[in-house]
Amino acid sequence: MKLGDRISVKRNGTSFEGVLMPSRREGYMVIKLDNGYNIGLCAAKCELTLQQKRPESLPLHKDRPLQVRVGLPQVSILSTGGTIASKVDYRTGAVTSQFSAGEIISAIPELEEIANYRARVIYQILSENMRAEYWIKLAQSVAEEICAGAEGVIITHGTDTMMYTAAALSFMLKTPVPVVIVGSQRSSDRPSSDASMNAVCAASVAISDIAEVCVVMHGTTSDDYCSIHRGTRVRKMHTSRRDAFQSINQAPLGKVDYLTRKIQTFQPYRRRGEVELEVMDRLEPKCALVKYTPGSSPEILNYYIDKGYRGIVLEGTGLGHVASDWIEGIKRATEENIPVVVTSQCLRGRICDRVYDTGRDMLDGGAIEGEDMLPEVALVKLMWTVANAKSPEDIRTLMKRPLAKEMAFSTPITV
Repeated sequence: MKLGDRISVKRNGTSFEGVLMPSRREGYMVIKLDNGYNIGLCAAKCELTLQQKRPESLPLHKDRPLQVRVGLPQVSILSTGGTIASKVDYRTGAVTSQFSAGEIISAIPELEEIANYRARVIYQILSENMRAEYWIKLAQSVAEEICAGAEGVIITHGTDTMMYTAAALSFMLKTPVPVVIVGSQRSSDRPSSDASMNAVCAASVAISDIAEVCVVMHGTTSDDYCSIHRGTRVRKMHTSRRDAFQSINQAPLGKVDYLTRKIQTFQPYRRRGEVELEVMDRLEPKCALVKYTPGSSPEILNYYIDKGYRGIVLEGTGLGHVASDWIEGIKRATEENIPVVVTSQCLRGRICDRVYDTGRDMLDGGAIEGEDMLPEVALVKLMWTVANAKSPEDIRTLMKRPLAKEMAFSTPITV
């Protein structure tokens, strides 16, 4: 029996059936069950039967010519990879990014009821490999599609760094049409995959009136609706649940009912055609996000200063604090025109460095309060601001001002 073969296993009177996967532990085997989950079993204690040999190739879906349907809007799909564009590699047992954008459409026939599509592969990577130059190319690609007549743009993306990309595009683009980022927690070849529903809901938003960068993902663990999250307010809050994404410090923009595809909105939003397309695609990658922990050395700040970093975001405790011995580092960074923005590890709520003496000393040292921004959003905003501001004073002004609704000066108690 070889990897990828379908086998049945009997152990202690219980039977299992699935696909043989790689195992890193000698004497044990891993079986992928039909529900998509894996189990590990001691091979010596099992009775094995070969059910079906693995095919030489395992294409899940093939590209097919896309029909143009009269009267439907034109939507572009830009694929960057991720789980939504992935399947299991039976040689390694890992989920790998292998599908093209066209294959995604072919795999989800419902999409063709919503719009006509143009599909391009921008990257074929898992999202942990994203970086600033990739965001720049992606922003440019979105602009190209809009200029070519796209009435909405869908970006398929891995979930792990989706919120960083959403924030980056929010600062780099002023868009007259919806730009919708979508992914899945489970690969398309798993029965429990969320890829199909997420994609259908994303397409529904792409033809809507919501002309902002947003993230569309499962709103619950059931297949009932997807939430529409503003690109600068969303965070992945669970490693594997299908409803992992939540809006922080603000209610979602809205939700999409999966069965009816109707959209209900909860927040004011920029409407289709309200602005002209504008691309501001400069980013400074040498900015750092530093998480403060009790007892950590203030030399951490000096490291980034000495390495020539252009900006630092501090993820402080509670209202936005670091230890008193870090304040000299904040002063040094400020004196060397390296902005230091303070956010909170608490995520929900806002920082306020005027309550305790340490916070006041941080402000006196030049720290910039991040209000209710998420730390990763503050990092991306700082990357954009440092690259586009004309002076250190301009950086401070921009970091304190909402640019893409990433911050507000009051937070609803209900979120």
